[in-house]
Amino acid sequence: MFKILICDDQEIVCEGLQTIINADPELNVVGIAHTGTEALDLIPKVLPELVLMDLKMPGMNGVLTTRKINETYPDIHVLVLTTYDDDEWIFDAIRSGAAGYLLKDTPPKDLIKSIKGTLAGMSFIDPQVAGKLLSEYAENFGKSQPPSHYTFTERERDILTLLSQGLSNTEISEKLFLAEGTVRNYTSVLLKKLGVADRTQAAILAIRYGLVSKDTGKD
Repeated sequence: MFKILICDDQEIVCEGLQTIINADPELNVVGIAHTGTEALDLIPKVLPELVLMDLKMPGMNGVLTTRKINETYPDIHVLVLTTYDDDEWIFDAIRSGAAGYLLKDTPPKDLIKSIKGTLAGMSFIDPQVAGKLLSEYAENFGKSQPPSHYTFTERERDILTLLSQGLSNTEISEKLFLAEGTVRNYTSVLLKKLGVADRTQAAILAIRYGLVSKDTGKD
């Protein structure tokens, strides 16, 4: 059973999250903190594998808390769950070591999936903020010449393009008129070709090297 620490200054939010998380037999909320300072005090006592982190809190905010957790406890995953989708919050949180960034309107089943995926080493970025994050990476890195081993079929490039826009496998399958299982298979091939572990890293490389298509031709 994986141990989860919730850090959020709203009591009602913490209670709701605790109920959702504890309903899964593989997860257990071992502590609740209402400030960053409380979270840092609790961590050595409850030893969580993942901290579900709000950003705007009194005193030490979630960005600074995430940075301190990443520096002191590098094996602990921090998954941001917040109402804020402002560019500054997004970029600061990711730069501080957050493994993912979700908004609080994320459906419970997707929240649980994201928690488990983050624990497995994957990254989850809410589709509503993915475009901002990817644009920032594209601007910072520029579109340099892609390595020669990055070769894709037309269909793979279409799927990579939609993946880079934050679409889920279900949404990609509907847009391209493919079975969802087929999209999953293509996605696995793309991750292997790119040499990355998750969709977010694949999207970042796609933007960085200009690997995405201008138009999937399926609208």
